[in-house]
Amino acid sequence: MKNVMTSRFSLIAFGLVTAFASAAAAAQTSPTDIPGHPRVSEVNQRLDNQQNRIQNGVADGQINAKQATRDETHDANIAQRESRDEAEHGGHLTKQEQKNLNKSLNKDSSHIKKQRTGT
Repeated sequence: MKNVMTSRFSLIAFGLVTAFASAAAAAQTSPTDIPGHPRVSEVNQRLDNQQNRIQNGVADGQINAKQATRDETHDANIAQRESRDEAEHGGHLTKQEQKNLNKSLNKDSSHIKKQRTGT
């Protein structure tokens, strides 16, 4: 009886995980994504620049692996927020969303700079 309950629980848990994963994947792909939208392009360019700065800092030995992982996690969270905001507005970002994302990017950029310069 215990094995049957465990099997049922495992099957239900698997079904829920699959459903959540499918929903997350669907939310990330926006069929109305408009390439080259100025606000989206700006945020994406800043994310790319910060990724390059992190990689250069690791290559130079100014940023260790733990710091790089933390910085990349912050940038990934910003990218997820951007994707969610775009999905809500048909591939666009509102001025307020852009402002909020840029504020987060500025904070991360400052943190990366401090790590690289040692100040």
